[in-house]
Amino acid sequence: MAGFLRLGVLAALLAAPHGPIVIAQEAPQPQATPPAGSVAGLGDINLYPKRLVLTDRDRLGTIGLYNRSPATGEYEITISDKLMLPSGSIVDMSDDAARNPPSGFRPASTLLRYSPKSVQLPGNESQTVRIVPRLPADLPPGEYRAHFTVSAVPPITEADSISAAVNGNAQAGIGVQILPRFGISIPVILRIGATTLDAGISEARLVRSAEGSWEFEVTLTRTGTRSAFGDVMITATGFASPVAQLRGVGLYTEINSRTVRIPMDPKVEREKLRPGMMVTITYLDDDVAPGAVLARKEIRLP
Repeated sequence: MAGFLRLGVLAALLAAPHGPIVIAQEAPQPQATPPAGSVAGLGDINLYPKRLVLTDRDRLGTIGLYNRSPATGEYEITISDKLMLPSGSIVDMSDDAARNPPSGFRPASTLLRYSPKSVQLPGNESQTVRIVPRLPADLPPGEYRAHFTVSAVPPITEADSISAAVNGNAQAGIGVQILPRFGISIPVILRIGATTLDAGISEARLVRSAEGSWEFEVTLTRTGTRSAFGDVMITATGFASPVAQLRGVGLYTEINSRTVRIPMDPKVEREKLRPGMMVTITYLDDDVAPGAVLARKEIRLP
């Protein structure tokens, strides 16, 4: 679950400069604590929960938005279909992908209704968005997925608007204003009927990164009609805590395997991981049965 950055470009005529403006300085307000279990992107919005899973028995789901900034923000809300690549990246569906979706991919955007579609949220306050499944009677069983996205609407003052510029000094020329649009997405998963999952670990090894640090390279596998989502924990004999871990690793139904790099805990000294030592890689469920073992593999260090 990765935030993203989109740049919107607003072309505007530049108006004549205004006189000096005096702005009263206020004492900074303390930032409130985001709700437990929420996820954050590059902007000032948090979403909770970190993923929404609905079944054909659920009539309603909710997603919370939290503005962790002290300032009021405006946000647009969309639900769209996205694909997971074998690298783990999440991308928008292209026209070609929409015509030829990967095997196992079932888009859910047309099956979901939501409200509201935009909000103005004061600082340190929350807003609930309702998600309502609309399922046809002949919908085949399986897992369907869409992505819920919240994008910040950049504030545009009257002085920055095109209409204001047109009424101003046309001799000032033409300029371009770059307005960043920060957003965050979480998956909305809809499971119809019984679903199956068989997860595995096909390969695992200790490697050096390009920067020279030690990492575990682990290839996770998945078959069945349900996605996998959980935490990868790597333990070694003689260590009380995991020597490496990566939380929130998903394999959606359109991919059958994914290779991840898991940095070794910087507090662990590489020299203490001796050649011949057994290391255990465990993929723990954080979805249907939190804490259950989805897959486990032991390797001997070279």
